Amino acid sequence: MKPEIKVITPWRIWDLKSRSDLIDWAQKRGIPIPVTKDKPYSMDRNMLHISYEGGILEDPWSEPPEEIFQLTVSPMKAPDKPEYVEIEFEKGNPVAINGEALSPGQLLAKLNEIGGRNGIGRVDLVENRYVGMKSRGVYETPGGTLIYHAHRALESITLDREIMHFRDSIIPRYAELVYYGYWFSPEREALQKYIDATQENVTGTVRLKLYKGNVIVAGRKSPYSLYSPEFATFEREEVYNQADAEGFIKINSLRLRIRTLLSRREGGK
Repeated sequence: MKPEIKVITPWRIWDLKSRSDLIDWAQKRGIPIPVTKDKPYSMDRNMLHISYEGGILEDPWSEPPEEIFQLTVSPMKAPDKPEYVEIEFEKGNPVAINGEALSPGQLLAKLNEIGGRNGIGRVDLVENRYVGMKSRGVYETPGGTLIYHAHRALESITLDREIMHFRDSIIPRYAELVYYGYWFSPEREALQKYIDATQENVTGTVRLKLYKGNVIVAGRKSPYSLYSPEFATFEREEVYNQADAEGFIKINSLRLRIRTLLSRREGGK
């Protein structure tokens, strides 16, 4: 973060009141822009995604026109044969695709290509802006979608249940901080330390099956897996004594039984 940098925002400081004004201003000065008054969609693109807003998209009842999408093919036009991809992680970070080690930028570009050709990563949502209004946005995030599903699958066998539940409970707050522009805030940095700690054993490989916009987890493995076939089996009786469950069930349901008894007494008055 560099507080000394001055940000120049023409939309806010110049006499430009609408997107049409911006288009006219650029055209008069010979500045090439990808939008027109007939197709006034704004497009924000980075390595992770593309977002679209404006024009017909301002009506939440209108379906996004196929012509706006640039990273993904329509799921209906995606290949008729499933494609498999394996993503390898080290401490929660994706590091390789199908056994090939790649830099973060190379890996994301490759997954964008793989996910895009299978129609994966389109999202249409209505956001709740920080200033209070609702805004409809359409997104393409093919590579990010693959990483998300693979990462969650790997966590399912490497994270302790309570660690995962607590981590998931703070994720909405973390996401809100990032969305509102508080990446450099002390609270986001504090949350990051906890999240990083949860990822120490999230190392392994996930195999995904991609088919016409769908991401299906086909396999996951890790040297730190907490999944034990010996305990998970339904075929052996030595895992634990089934009779032990009776006491657990009675204690766990005590508050519910008390509540029911009290409601019966009150109803009988």
